[in-house]
Amino acid sequence: MSGDRPPARGTDLARLLLRTAIGGTMIVHGLRHGRTLDGTAGWFRSIGFREPRLQAGLSAAVEIGGGAALVAGAATPLAASSVVGTMAVAARAVHQPNGFFVNAEGYEYVANLAVASVALAALGPGRWSVDAALGLGSRDGGRRAAAVAAGLGLAGAALQLAVYWRRPAPAPGADGSGDATTGDAR
Repeated sequence: MSGDRPPARGTDLARLLLRTAIGGTMIVHGLRHGRTLDGTAGWFRSIGFREPRLQAGLSAAVEIGGGAALVAGAATPLAASSVVGTMAVAARAVHQPNGFFVNAEGYEYVANLAVASVALAALGPGRWSVDAALGLGSRDGGRRAAAVAAGLGLAGAALQLAVYWRRPAPAPGADGSGDATTGDAR
């Protein structure tokens, strides 16, 4: 936002609520990954990631750190980019083949978190934020902040996927030609 008037208090409240909802979701997700690191590593392996233990640890750290930064309104475009990147990796590696709807394990939910994060970067963290308290730039985000959030997030996701991920081979019988447990054709 620009102009002579400061943003209305309602706008600052909306920014705080958005930061808290997105950031809180990421923190809780990261804590779950961190508490079950071996299980998370096994899951990363099962969906085609090399170095699954590294992926699990980094996932937990990025989700907790990025989420905490969003809640605090600290380095908001960079924090938002961590959500965009995490959600883009999840969308490509897990959800895209299942279509849009979340009830079918589709990408609906991860897309909404990513888009909301870019929107938050565009809005800026507001005056009730670390960024504003430290005078580290405007409380307003704008197009540049949105571009940073989207661009860095998508670039980071593309790099992670290119280096560490390969689509896993379909399970035996997944195409309907055989028994899923034995791989025998019927």
